[in-house]
Amino acid sequence: MPAVRLLVVWCPDWPVVAASTVAGLPLDTPVAVFAANRVVAANARARADGVQRSMRRREAQSRCPDLVVFLDDVDRDARMFEPVAMAVEELAVGVEVIRPGIVAVPARGPVGYFGSEDAAAERLIDQVAARTGAECQIGIADGLFAATLAAHRNQLVPPGCSPEFLAPLTIRELEPGRPDLVDLLRRLGIRTLGAFAALDPGDVSTRFGADAKLAHRLASGLQERPPSRRRPPADLSVTHNPDPPIDRVDAAAFVARTLGERLHAGLAAHGLACTRLGIHASTANGETRGRVWRCADPLTASGIADRVRWQLDGWLRGGTGRPSAGITVLRLEPEETVDGRTLQLGLWQGGHDEQAERAARAMVHVQGLLGPDAVLTPVLTGGRGPADQVHLVPWGDERVPPTPPDRPWPGRLPAPSPATIPVRPLPASVCDEAGVEIGVTGRFRLTGEPAHVAYGGGRPRAVAGWAGPWPADERWWDPDSARRRARLQVLLAEQSEEDSQEALLLVRENKTWSVEGIYA
Repeated sequence: MPAVRLLVVWCPDWPVVAASTVAGLPLDTPVAVFAANRVVAANARARADGVQRSMRRREAQSRCPDLVVFLDDVDRDARMFEPVAMAVEELAVGVEVIRPGIVAVPARGPVGYFGSEDAAAERLIDQVAARTGAECQIGIADGLFAATLAAHRNQLVPPGCSPEFLAPLTIRELEPGRPDLVDLLRRLGIRTLGAFAALDPGDVSTRFGADAKLAHRLASGLQERPPSRRRPPADLSVTHNPDPPIDRVDAAAFVARTLGERLHAGLAAHGLACTRLGIHASTANGETRGRVWRCADPLTASGIADRVRWQLDGWLRGGTGRPSAGITVLRLEPEETVDGRTLQLGLWQGGHDEQAERAARAMVHVQGLLGPDAVLTPVLTGGRGPADQVHLVPWGDERVPPTPPDRPWPGRLPAPSPATIPVRPLPASVCDEAGVEIGVTGRFRLTGEPAHVAYGGGRPRAVAGWAGPWPADERWWDPDSARRRARLQVLLAEQSEEDSQEALLLVRENKTWSVEGIYA
């Protein structure tokens, strides 16, 4: 089945545009947005000075000393993008937000109204610039994937020509969300979308999996998913009547999470997942708002909650489009559903059995009583010390580590890790045979040999063995956040029946020893 012809409006470098607008910076200021200390977006002025995507912050600032730095903030990007979506909606019906910076509409409506694709594209560009001051590019093609790539090139692809348009493009266009697949295809010698599309669909499915099959359809210029013959239940929407009305962003965030869980649970009960989410709101003064979010992958409970939170944030703090009263009715409608049981692993967080769902409901209930941050899930992340390698995220949020755990970390503590990490480091002292406290020199060398250790107010105990020190000189280039530490492993001897052998991880910082971890 051929893909639906879509018109995509793309605002280049939107994270930079949103951050600069909030800060009130001039257009000629070099700006970059960073996540995990790497560039995720930069404006033309910064790129002219050599700032590139994925570049480390230190290198980017060395190339452009005047660079203004902002941290990645999806909430900010979504809130600032709502006026752009409203501007497009004034001229075209069926607006769907793909992500902050990109909206798509069926091309048939605006093209028929304005007479041609060129006229529709020109009119929408002028409309967005006049209403919001933002620059945008237009792409029209068959299917969302091709139309988005056409918008990146400000190109209108003739009907039926999407496969020819996609064929010469690099295979890296599939990389967002599929880095492992793209890396594998490149190692196999497949460098373009056309070469990938030429493979037999059956071979792709059996050798690379379900996600590769979807990517193959995209590269071929086909509809993202084949039409579903399953008849969904009549009403899968969920409605909430907040009392008091929602007029604050923090209240909106809590409601978003609750409704996201309800909608996801209802879909899961029918073996379905949502790929297009309709968000509708009514206020005490009778005003109505509505927006549709489209997602390439099926939405999880946290994905639904994120989009509801972003949309409510945009409505409540959206400037000219802000409602005059609080939201009294909020309704979520799954505009498009797919079979949830045939999707990739990990769609159901923690599994889909009865015990997992009971546990999940208990977690959500605790969050409802004590707040979203009352239930946390540990995620392994990158770091040098044991406490640095665990990141806690609220239950239901995406379990993404803030820093890659598999990257090299110079000065990282060798395995095994301590079994117990005190909530607060315990004060300790390390002395030699003469009772003189041992320190660490500027070259990370001990000033003596450890003989006795005392910690937590206890009496000194003899040291049976020790190893280290392991230096950690972190963020030395930033005086405000620089840390200089040295870690030492010690084994305390068994001196009486009350004292069993005990292994400690000690850390020396600011001329003070403390216990950072206790081994089992």
